Amino acid sequence: MIRNLKRCAVLMAALALGACKNELVVTNPDQPDAGRALSSPGDVENMMGGYYKRWHEGLYRNLGNVEGMTNVMSFQNFSSLANNCQNGRLPFSGAFNDNSIGNVCKDEQQRVYFVETEVNRVATTLMSKVLNDKLDIGQPGTTARNNRFLAFGEFLRGISLGYLAMFYDSAAVVTVGQGAVDPGKLSDYKIVFDTAMAALQRSIDYANAGGTGGDGFPLPSSWIPSPTNFTAAEFVRLVRSYRARIRANVARTPAERAAVNWDLVIADAQNGITADHMNTTNITTGPFRTWIDQYETYGLWHQMPPFIIGMGDGSGAYAAWIAQPVGERGSGNQSFTMVTPDTRFPQGATRAAQQADFAITSCQSAATACKRYFVNRPAGGDQFAGSGWGWSNYDFVRFHSWKVAGDGGAGRNGNFPFFTKSELDMLQAEGLIRKQQYAAAAALINASRTKNGLPAITAVDGTTPVPGGSSCVPKVPVAPYNVIACGNMLEAMKWEKRIETAYTHFASWYLDGRGWGDLAEGTALFWAVPYQDLQARGAAISDIYGAGAGVGTAANSSAAKGTYGW
Repeated sequence: MIRNLKRCAVLMAALALGACKNELVVTNPDQPDAGRALSSPGDVENMMGGYYKRWHEGLYRNLGNVEGMTNVMSFQNFSSLANNCQNGRLPFSGAFNDNSIGNVCKDEQQRVYFVETEVNRVATTLMSKVLNDKLDIGQPGTTARNNRFLAFGEFLRGISLGYLAMFYDSAAVVTVGQGAVDPGKLSDYKIVFDTAMAALQRSIDYANAGGTGGDGFPLPSSWIPSPTNFTAAEFVRLVRSYRARIRANVARTPAERAAVNWDLVIADAQNGITADHMNTTNITTGPFRTWIDQYETYGLWHQMPPFIIGMGDGSGAYAAWIAQPVGERGSGNQSFTMVTPDTRFPQGATRAAQQADFAITSCQSAATACKRYFVNRPAGGDQFAGSGWGWSNYDFVRFHSWKVAGDGGAGRNGNFPFFTKSELDMLQAEGLIRKQQYAAAAALINASRTKNGLPAITAVDGTTPVPGGSSCVPKVPVAPYNVIACGNMLEAMKWEKRIETAYTHFASWYLDGRGWGDLAEGTALFWAVPYQDLQARGAAISDIYGAGAGVGTAANSSAAKGTYGW
């Protein structure tokens, strides 16, 4: 059995141990004993309180996961490097999510799966101590502290299962009272999703229950390191925000995205966070946000390919680029300068003007917001390699100050937005558009558009092009897909969501792109259960499969030609 499963199984076995023999036992108090230690209410509570960071680590602690792949697959990033399988997932290359035994991407592909499975297992087992073993976290006969503990445990169960459902086709669901070393039966991602939604509702119910005695909400500040004081009400807002994200993004295809219960997404979005959700990062103790370092490394690690950000161009350069066959875009090491009224991008009609407009050296002090989200790379910084269509003048630098100086002078120590209010607003706007409530959707979209230099949408319907004339944003490829035209309200929503969520949370453009049908044809839509887990469960080699358009992959696991014709 692989190491990850062993560690979890040993812990759970220890939790399940109990005295069953009438014999003299001499206990060495210096010998570690998980079973004895976790009979203490304080130890049980402390372990639960530390597992949000563990959930976070599975997504954000290091480069060894699928985030680098997803960002290349969704045109959020371009890298010609093999590091963390980035160039092995380039669109148009026939790349698929290979799951064969010993494949080169095995470590990255299993990390989210095993860490989030561990979080689900541990949170569930710790909850069993209260629900089944009747352990009181607070004073006996009181309920407030127990309810806070259970609310947090169900939150961890919900978000861990939710992320498993979003990224893998199957996962094991562990329930309260289940045997401590029972690995659980693999369940289809839709069942895993349903279980996650139920857990998040129970989290809300426990949080709202209050209870008798002291030491209920707010959460201890170490449980979710953040400037937010998580009272019961603030905690419920966070739970509902994650529930809205997961509910929308579990969809693999446009048909599944359309079938999402948008009434529930809208309701959660309307009752979710009221400002960006910040985690207070710490490079020693966590939470972490590691990939940002690479996204600010010019050239081979990171460039913003033109497919998506080019939709903001009004100069005609993007139109000329789209007019070429994919294989000829960027030929001769030719990237282009986009001119856009969107003030999140450098302003000016030439590359030199844009470099003069904004340099990242202007936001290197602690807690200093960068003037722009993107920079036109300094002269001499270009390092062209790989597919020409990925070559770009632009890099993402929105969080440069956080990276180099943090909040107090120490880089990567400080508040980072892992869930933006704009994301939640655009989830609500998407639901409203799908329900043809266009005026309400336009108000949400305009709140983001107008503060960033774009004209407000005034035609409240699903077809009218966005305003701006030849400088409209966004311009999108339309049939026969070698020409562009001003997008409609839905495309305006997508533009705002992409720009406002870029690099804020795990695989942001990938999750939306597959549901909107905006990935390149043949792109894998999910990851298979890692072969390590399949082997541990006794699967034959012939039962190990991958995802995408390659041989030996799951049916319907690759994207069809989509919205923009690529």
